[in-house]
Amino acid sequence: MGVPMPRRWLGLVAVSLGVALIVVDLTIVNVLLAPVIEDLGIDSTEAQWVQESYAIVFAALLLLAGRLSDLYGARRVFLLGLAVFGATSLGAGLAPDGGTLILARFVQGVGGAMILPSSLALVNAAFTGRERGQAFAVWGSTIGAAAAVGPLLGGWLADFSWRWAFGLNIPAVALIALAARLCLPASPRSRGRVDAPSAALSAAGLGLLAFALVEGRTYGWLASVEPLTVGGVTWGGGPSPVLVALVAASAALAVFWRRQSALRRRGAEPLMDVGLFALPSFRNGNAVTLVVGLGEFGIVAVLPLWLQFTLGYSAFEAGLALVALAAGSFVASGAGFSMAATVPPLTQVRLGLGLEAAGLAALGLCAATDSAWWPVAGALFVYGIGVGLATAQVTNVVLAEVPAASAGQGSGIQSASRELGSALGIAVLTTLFFSTLGTSLRDRLTGAGMPDAEAERLSGAVTDSAGAAIPSLADGPGGAEAADAARAAMTTGLQAASYACAGLLLLALAATWSLTPRADGAERKNDPEEGGKNDPEEGEKNGREEGDQRAEPLTAPGNGG
Repeated sequence: MGVPMPRRWLGLVAVSLGVALIVVDLTIVNVLLAPVIEDLGIDSTEAQWVQESYAIVFAALLLLAGRLSDLYGARRVFLLGLAVFGATSLGAGLAPDGGTLILARFVQGVGGAMILPSSLALVNAAFTGRERGQAFAVWGSTIGAAAAVGPLLGGWLADFSWRWAFGLNIPAVALIALAARLCLPASPRSRGRVDAPSAALSAAGLGLLAFALVEGRTYGWLASVEPLTVGGVTWGGGPSPVLVALVAASAALAVFWRRQSALRRRGAEPLMDVGLFALPSFRNGNAVTLVVGLGEFGIVAVLPLWLQFTLGYSAFEAGLALVALAAGSFVASGAGFSMAATVPPLTQVRLGLGLEAAGLAALGLCAATDSAWWPVAGALFVYGIGVGLATAQVTNVVLAEVPAASAGQGSGIQSASRELGSALGIAVLTTLFFSTLGTSLRDRLTGAGMPDAEAERLSGAVTDSAGAAIPSLADGPGGAEAADAARAAMTTGLQAASYACAGLLLLALAATWSLTPRADGAERKNDPEEGGKNDPEEGEKNGREEGDQRAEPLTAPGNGG
């Protein structure tokens, strides 16, 4: 394929760091939001869009980005995504007002959507056999570590300037792009085009679904509880915009699926080849990926709140506590290297999910209003090892039988499954956490003799502030007791969230038994150097012409993506 193996490993490091950038940018803004609000003078609506615009656009464009990777080469799309990400990071870092920052975050999501599926396709194409399992171990462990490093980095940068959180991306993007260009082989490309109606339907469906999952707790799942303002237009009552978005997303995705099936039957060019779902490893593996996403990172959304407002950690100290998760993920990377020769990827996925569930159950057991740091760190370390193993190798399992010519599409679908699962998991876990917090606090206050109206007011204040109001409770009459009750209620919420995440991961573990041993990462027949024969459409009555599916290997440095 034109690039020596040692250089491919350097290219893998570059790809993994590129993925780390986009994952960090999903989590770092949560910690930086307070100084952003103070510096730019934005209101709560703008602050929310600074947080969520990136994630929504990111999820909306994953399928389209995967298709572009197949048509134009994964390396080319990866490099273009880096360029977009770097340019918009500069715009965000220099933003003079909230509107400019929100716009930069929207376009930054476009760059992130191009980077993730193309990175998967690059790893899948550049490595074969045992090395593929090792490469995915590095790739997956980086995701787990980056999710934990984001809050730490944000807490540290908050002491200087929030603008550095975006400015640091620029030299990183330049180095990653150089390494990827020099060290990774040019990617195969397929003949074809992008079906514009399919692209619009997928972006609308996935974007609306992501919006609904991310914003359900804020605006209400059925009836509006908060006004939504977009472009000067306010949605202030009646059915929740989240409910409308869910209905519209379901309709758009249903029409999208029907169109892909119809295009395939006619021998045309769908944006998403539904024939890939004929592969058991791909179909069942994506279902497992969705459930894994539900349970994996929801806890990261609520754990820093508990660390800060119950245990009294600073933002930096809360981020530092999550380093144990990152350390466990890196340990899993090293273990994955040594296990690749003897332990099948599917077995590693099961081991990882078991360790994740055990770590979260331990976190729930050790959580208390006066928890020491070391049992929390130990639980997160075990959880991190599980994340590193499961996140890496579930991708290897899902893509094990996907043809090289469809690697971008397969990666886009798998990435979308992961992101939507994570968004749904965060929605479920935050709703459970805050509902438990509010109910538990109200019960504790009324049980101590406080009037119902006052207990309702205080529990609402603590819940609406995500716990930030707890320190101020101590200043009022009977404040010490109220603050202690709030900390105990927040701990109950964390315990409920930890046990729920553990249960979801055990459900994902049970779902892995739907995968067959063929998904254990055996050497695929569709590797570029082996002829690309394993097409899921081969032998089907309605299959397209073979030439439409076969990749065109472009190995000359000047021609490939």
